Amino acid sequence: MNRSPSSSGLLPLPGAPSSSWALYRARLSSLLQSVDTAVFIAFWLFGLINNVLYVIILSAAQDLVGNGIPKGVVLLADVMPSFLTKLVAPYFIHRIPYATRIFIFVALSSAGMLLIAFTPPSRSVAVKLIGVVLSSISSGGGELSFLGLTHYYGHMSLAAWGSGTGGAGLIGSLLYVMLTDWIGLSVKTSLLASAFLPIIMLVSFFLILPHGPLRASARKTYEPIANRDFFQEEREGAENNFDDIPTSTASSSLLAPGPAVAATAYSSHPTEDARKDSLAAKIQRSKSLFFPYMLPLLLVYIAEYTINQGVSPTLLFPLDSSPFAEFRSFYPFYGFLYQVGVFISRSSIAFIRIHHLYLPSLLQVANLVLLTLHALLNFIPSVYIVFVIIFWEGLLGGCVYVNTFAEIMEHVPAEDREFSLGATSVSDSGGICVASFLSMAMEIWLCNWQVDHGRDWCRRIKAG
Repeated sequence: MNRSPSSSGLLPLPGAPSSSWALYRARLSSLLQSVDTAVFIAFWLFGLINNVLYVIILSAAQDLVGNGIPKGVVLLADVMPSFLTKLVAPYFIHRIPYATRIFIFVALSSAGMLLIAFTPPSRSVAVKLIGVVLSSISSGGGELSFLGLTHYYGHMSLAAWGSGTGGAGLIGSLLYVMLTDWIGLSVKTSLLASAFLPIIMLVSFFLILPHGPLRASARKTYEPIANRDFFQEEREGAENNFDDIPTSTASSSLLAPGPAVAATAYSSHPTEDARKDSLAAKIQRSKSLFFPYMLPLLLVYIAEYTINQGVSPTLLFPLDSSPFAEFRSFYPFYGFLYQVGVFISRSSIAFIRIHHLYLPSLLQVANLVLLTLHALLNFIPSVYIVFVIIFWEGLLGGCVYVNTFAEIMEHVPAEDREFSLGATSVSDSGGICVASFLSMAMEIWLCNWQVDHGRDWCRRIKAG
């Protein structure tokens, strides 16, 4: 069923017949008036710190394993433990108090980064990957816990969490480039500095976050966060001088970096009707979601993560024609440009809507083909053109992600929406896992091809 932008909770495009500056001002005023500053800051920092190490590790992948091991190994170690944690932890993590969980997550994250930093380049890469796994487990458990915690603090906490995780990609990649390239710190020193970032999580929980809602609800029955239709709440709020939060904010907050965020938010606490659904009915419903929503999301994630981990380490140019002094500098800067594109497109959902999901997905596959051909044939004349393509890749990836879930919220019936969001979000995790295996094979193949054809730059990269 088609809905107008106002009824779907999404702002119309500027200049569209249904747009008006009064509507924009009213929504903005409503949002600002409803903000509990302490809650917003705490959850924004939760989202930022819980996800920033994931990005830093991927940005440092070149320095962690050098040129002898494909960077897809780091991607797999950074994603798979988190994904498995989200599958298993919901069955027991509710027995652990939130305060205890915070200490566990901080300890795991810091220990993982310290292990990575203190392992010398001459030692086994497997030791560094153990540190990556520890950080990944912490990230997965943190994602489950903080999304569960939003139940006690309302929609604004969910929006703040999503905004923080969105900023983590940009800040994490920028931070690593800034420390290692701009300031000139060693990789070890940069990773050591990152190991202390999780302490901010302790400050956010114990000093910034108001604990009143947690104490007040300690003896109440836990109600699912998604019992109520977000769009219905938005329509009611619009009729009452925009007293509620825009639904686009709530929906966008689910669209964060990292695998299966929406799945966690919507499926961790199923409604009674969802629990009664038969397995056969759920499988049938999943089939109906595959072609309109799951397949384009799967394609875009396979393409972009194969580019990032398998192709971009081989997108090298002579140093005298680039802004870099070392070949190792190409990889983290590509990651930064990608994250800038993702951040911009993920933040644009309230203003720009794309309904044909296959178009940007296929354009992303075209990016993969183009960059792979360049790695083989070396026909792009300037690294600055590659910079533009990588930025465009980030725009396409974030665009497909947010618009996939916006389409589900707009077109799937309310009674099926909870399951549909969770089922569809499996595509991003699946796409990352598939890409990790593809990228391991592609990087080795592309590097060997380049060496055989007189370009040995990929062999000159040394681990930090």
